[in-house]
Amino acid sequence: MSILVTGGTGLVGSRLLRRLVESGVDCRALVREGKALPSGVTPTEGDILDPGSLAGAVKDVSAILHLAAVLRTPEPETSWKTNLEGTRNLIAAIKRHSPQARFIMASTGLVYDARGPRPAREDDAVDPKMPYPASKVAAENALRSSGLSWSVLRLGFVYGDQDGHLDSVPKLAEMFKWHPANRLSMIHHRDIEMVVKLALTGALDGRIVNIVDEAPMSIFEITEYVGATVESSSEPLADPWWGQLDGSLARRLGFRPLVATLHQAAREGAL
Repeated sequence: MSILVTGGTGLVGSRLLRRLVESGVDCRALVREGKALPSGVTPTEGDILDPGSLAGAVKDVSAILHLAAVLRTPEPETSWKTNLEGTRNLIAAIKRHSPQARFIMASTGLVYDARGPRPAREDDAVDPKMPYPASKVAAENALRSSGLSWSVLRLGFVYGDQDGHLDSVPKLAEMFKWHPANRLSMIHHRDIEMVVKLALTGALDGRIVNIVDEAPMSIFEITEYVGATVESSSEPLADPWWGQLDGSLARRLGFRPLVATLHQAAREGAL
């Protein structure tokens, strides 16, 4: 099996590629000139915004793992261009050159309504307004209607491997006025590898799946783990289910996280 990974130099992709190569998966990665990749990955120069560069990259692949995305940018059109148009370009290239390939796309739990009445489920209606989640929903819809074999992984809050993501929580909490008792559904980098391998078998084909561990963590707990503080509060939660995703579908489909909780990751020195 040969897979093409986009976003292979990013926070998720660089760690995932290393693990996939170590487990014997034949990986190539779409990269711009001069970008470094983990040892054992075959670089393929190109850009998802340059359709002409994609034909050689996707030829003869068994699967594509689409991780490339723009999250935070002062220019909303950048999110839309990369997240939607880039995905459309990849879909077109796969349909033309490797129509049998399985297309696995990473998405986000940020697509869900913060005011939901319970942890968010995959069949909940989504209509986000912020550019990043809105463009990801549009990209999901493009993939779902593509005619390809597809799956969409809506990831919880990704952390681990000293990626610095946990350290951003205190600043984000202050910026967005998060309540310290709000909880985030989490997922460790180790388990992104696990669910990608599951998706490569076809077990998730034709589905959008929330990918989270077994224990959402409060903003208060996370900030304590990174040695920071957050303003305490006993005020009632306005949106008590914000940030929490229902992971029961993934479990029914065979996903079992290796790192069940942030507490486990801390014990194992895997933060």
